[in-house]
Amino acid sequence: MRKINLATVLLSLAVFSGASFADIPLESNDQIQGSWKLEYTKKTVSSTDTIKREDNWNFKDGKVTITHIPREGTFYDQLPVNYEIEGGKLKISLLGRSDKFDVFSLMDKGEKSMTLKGKFGDVYHFIKN
Repeated sequence: MRKINLATVLLSLAVFSGASFADIPLESNDQIQGSWKLEYTKKTVSSTDTIKREDNWNFKDGKVTITHIPREGTFYDQLPVNYEIEGGKLKISLLGRSDKFDVFSLMDKGEKSMTLKGKFGDVYHFIKN
């Protein structure tokens, strides 16, 4: 009997803790327009280890330009690629592969901050420039 009660409690916790990380559907490009500084990334929502980042993502007129990307002690800029909002998610074309996309869900959005979750669970936290 105790095993059943314990299993019920654990299942309830799993269901309700998942609700706290629910995605917010994106409705239009206006929600993400502008310039955003990628402050940090982390591997999962529950991870406490963050990786400091310095990239700038500029969303304008259906294109996103990512600049100031660190690489081997220097920085580079990526050419603009298309993005769109589809099914409440942000789809960004992969550079050189217009038929492939990175897909992001909106986790949190404030006036000066935004948190996106990648399709593999990685988290991107931005602050508005």
